Amino acid sequence: MTSVLVQTLLLGVISLTLHTAVEAVEEQCGTLTSHMEWNGSYIANFSSQTLRPFLGLNVTFTFNLPVTRVNNWGGSSKKINDTHFRLITGYKFAETGTYVNFQFNVFYEGNSKPLIIAIDMNGQDACDGSVVWVPGPSPVQPCQPTGMKKYDYSQALCMSFLFYEAQRSGQLPEEQRVTGWRWNSAMNDGADVGHDLTGGYYDAGDHVKFGFPMAFTATVLAWGLLDFREGYDKAGQTEYGRAAIKWATDYFLKAHTGEYELYGQVGSGHLDHDFWGRPEDMVMKRPSMKIDRDAPGTELACETAAALAAASLVFKEADPVYSVQLLKVAEELFSFGDEYRLEYHQSIPDVFPFYRSYSGYGDELLWGALWLYRATGDTRYLNKAQAAWEEFNLGKADKHFSWDDKKPGAYALGWMLQPNNTMYEDALKAYLSFLKIDAPYTPGGLVYLDHWGSNRHSANAAFISLWAAKYGDPAEAAGNTAWAEGQLGYILGDNGHSFVVGFGVDPPTHYHHRASSCPLPPQSCSQHNWGYVQPGPNPNILYGALVGGPNQDDAYEDIRSDYTRNQAACDYNAAYTGALAAMVEIS
Repeated sequence: MTSVLVQTLLLGVISLTLHTAVEAVEEQCGTLTSHMEWNGSYIANFSSQTLRPFLGLNVTFTFNLPVTRVNNWGGSSKKINDTHFRLITGYKFAETGTYVNFQFNVFYEGNSKPLIIAIDMNGQDACDGSVVWVPGPSPVQPCQPTGMKKYDYSQALCMSFLFYEAQRSGQLPEEQRVTGWRWNSAMNDGADVGHDLTGGYYDAGDHVKFGFPMAFTATVLAWGLLDFREGYDKAGQTEYGRAAIKWATDYFLKAHTGEYELYGQVGSGHLDHDFWGRPEDMVMKRPSMKIDRDAPGTELACETAAALAAASLVFKEADPVYSVQLLKVAEELFSFGDEYRLEYHQSIPDVFPFYRSYSGYGDELLWGALWLYRATGDTRYLNKAQAAWEEFNLGKADKHFSWDDKKPGAYALGWMLQPNNTMYEDALKAYLSFLKIDAPYTPGGLVYLDHWGSNRHSANAAFISLWAAKYGDPAEAAGNTAWAEGQLGYILGDNGHSFVVGFGVDPPTHYHHRASSCPLPPQSCSQHNWGYVQPGPNPNILYGALVGGPNQDDAYEDIRSDYTRNQAACDYNAAYTGALAAMVEIS
């Protein structure tokens, strides 16, 4: 018998151990054997594997004859009736796939020994001994090389969508390719408020669903699919791109529970970050947090509107009914954000340390209005965009295009939608000039816009530059393309190692990501923080994930504890994915 996890759940001996199933005695359930017995009493051994995590052991036994009492040496025993007893322990945690083994004492009257004929263990049938947690089939890496020169942008694009599949929350679809180490999770999200809020994406290496950066991710994924569609088609990734967007937009439709109501977060950042384990093993509270008329959030409402408007264009031909539904909700949310103005962290305070929008909500009003104009052609939205531009003085970008600051993206979108309005063109050209001339760089050539997720900011800027190369001033196209190609080259391996998991030379292997770091059950991930502290590579490869990136001196260390430089996140991959599609187009 090999012990893999020991916890004291009862005052008696209860251990979670890996072992072979025990042989049934007489006609009792196969998970039981009699240990000792005498007239009117016997001790039984219980053994069963968990199919889901639990806090506290709650086992209900059904006997075939009356029982007077059951002693639960490490907890309480409640008599339901003469043939049903419930045994309850404390709060201790057990992960998916671990084994529960304990002893209890049964007392009865008469000469016939009562046998246990049914067992419910935390909602799981644990009677016949055949219940064994089995992981799904081992994942096959489906993104094969395509033979492109220097860097295989098509393969990297394919891998990026594997990353998004690995970030999925809720009921996984049949076509899920990332299997084995990912299965259904967070299936009770929204139960605390009476709404189904399952689905969507886990934000990063943690398990919170932050609506604001998730919406930015969906908007930018949709943008890339719209404006670099040829690259998607050429790489065979168009359907995967739509699926990645729809996984987010389906969730946003659920989260929009009323005309002036949008759930913007599920899970507490603080509670979540105290847990290092699989998303499938979460048992902590996952509170649902919303904005409404009494507690609005303009950035959140308008960015979600932008995501739904952009997605409505993606699905306009592929699924017209869905497209109309997305656009209707997009218009409602933009009106909500515009009419009731407030920074969203004031209504969802838990988000403050994680995704507070430091740029304010003016850029989301501009960005959302432009996307709605692109989706509807309604000039009211152009007027809204112009009003936001003037009210919030949005004509100069600070540093970067990101989940927080949408200005550079809005310049590009505005230039496309109003080619005769030079304010957008001038602002975008000024931003691109800043990137090339005035922005700081690492010695190796990465434009260095922020210490947190430096690769992400470089990739976002590369996307904007590639967009300008295709849709902007033809005289500057070659320079914009070459600059962006250099940024992607740094990310993909120009300096001797790749920053994309599973891709290229010497990619990251110890990146900060809980699910990827966890072994398969029955081995524990959370006990003693195994997944966090173990010195080896992450057991499960998070194909396609772009990690944070180097310091300004090019220093980078592939260690799990460095979430600033070595974490993956949904927003990191969003514009990077579109930039890859752009490179496929021109390769």
